[in-house]
Amino acid sequence: MSGGTWGGSDREHDDACHGRWLAVRNRVTDRSGYRDDWYDAQCGGCRFWVALSGELGRDWGVCTHAGSAFDGRVRFEHDGCELFAVREDGSFG
Repeated sequence: MSGGTWGGSDREHDDACHGRWLAVRNRVTDRSGYRDDWYDAQCGGCRFWVALSGELGRDWGVCTHAGSAFDGRVRFEHDGCELFAVREDGSFG
């Protein structure tokens, strides 16, 4: 990086982050124990989920719920937690 702010457009870096972060998901749809009622309560639809900018923002955001164990942590849009709060406008991502 030569001068200026990095804009998150390094594909190799983004892919490496994506791989590392997938390993620490809380809820995985193909894992035993995943409950059907969690499907509609995914991070990407939570009012406290803020998408990252750049390419990573297509799948990743940050939890901003002060009461959540994930507050301030990067979360996969299809992950979730017990403090999910639906967005009033019904949007996702």
